[in-house]
Amino acid sequence: MMDDTERRRRWRLVLGGGNADGVSDSGGTPLNLSALDRRMDSALGGLYDADAGPRRGGLGASAPGVARWLADLREFFPADVVRVLQADAIERLDLQQLLFEPEMLDGVEPDVNLVGTLLTLKGVMPQRAKDAARAVVRRVVDDLTRRLEEPTRAAVTGSLSRAQRNFRPRPAEIDWDRTIRANLKTYQPGKNTIIPERLIGMGRRRRSLRDIVLCLDQSGSMASSVVYAGVFGAVLASLPAVSTRVVVFDTEVADLSEHLEDPVDVLYGIQLGGGTDINRALAYCQGVIQRPEQTILVLISDLYEGGNEREMLARARTLKGSGVQLIALLALSDDGAPSYDHGVARAFAEMGIPAFACTPDHFPGLMAAAIRGDDVGSWAGTQGLPVRGAGVG
Repeated sequence: MMDDTERRRRWRLVLGGGNADGVSDSGGTPLNLSALDRRMDSALGGLYDADAGPRRGGLGASAPGVARWLADLREFFPADVVRVLQADAIERLDLQQLLFEPEMLDGVEPDVNLVGTLLTLKGVMPQRAKDAARAVVRRVVDDLTRRLEEPTRAAVTGSLSRAQRNFRPRPAEIDWDRTIRANLKTYQPGKNTIIPERLIGMGRRRRSLRDIVLCLDQSGSMASSVVYAGVFGAVLASLPAVSTRVVVFDTEVADLSEHLEDPVDVLYGIQLGGGTDINRALAYCQGVIQRPEQTILVLISDLYEGGNEREMLARARTLKGSGVQLIALLALSDDGAPSYDHGVARAFAEMGIPAFACTPDHFPGLMAAAIRGDDVGSWAGTQGLPVRGAGVG
């Protein structure tokens, strides 16, 4: 159990300096911080006392100063806390310019939000910082790929297995492992053999069993979603049973499918910021879809249309009517409840197009449900992901 002195120490560090410098122990003696606590207090004060009147902190105007501050944070706090403090520093102290310095980038704790910031700034970043920035992006992408690849692969291939399984196989197509396991009850001890009642095999695979199109809104508010979607796009593209295309848009449309071997290349092909023309993006997707009834089109957007909204809704209706399974993700991130256009979400719901926010951990299950042909709106409800526009939110 925490004693009173430790509790007061923690309150002193939370409250910062100024008036809190007078915090005393239970006997009324002013509380003295240890040397380590004073360093921790200084690190926090540099960020959170920066606009606190006469006792002004701040991190200084140089990248080495910020790099030292980052090193202190990593010494004192766990990685998830460091990421929060970094994000606060970028927002509160306008440190974006310092992200142009390689020595600072070498010291940051990388995360998805930082990647979004770097991608936003990449067009104005000086050459000396570009390699360090790309290394940060690579670290985050590799970490996400390790975390998300296997669940996605397992969910998608599992959903496709029914389409691939063949119960009247030719001899060369027999899956002996599955056949033996399915017929163990017919084992004949005297003959030391199994007499199969049914054969299980894998039929000849088509070029792809499903076509998946990820259509990504690259406006600035979608930064985290774009990072996750880029990783998922690359993972899906590695699965031979599905054909994957990644399309990004603002007021223009870019097809990044040729870069899917490396998700970092996908992300560096994205221009975060700018306007939004969903209608133009859907028109492009409509033009490249060749098998509507085998196509899953995932529109990742907050649905704020800067182009022709009426035409966009009509195009969505046409895509849905052609057999395309159209899903609108208002966000693909852990950032919490997204801001989105409620009117467009409601119009989508009336067409039978589900619109909801999805976390990265739920995305493999979403794709599995879509591939199986399940009602994706109902699936989202069972996962605690509120479907927007359909009488909700």
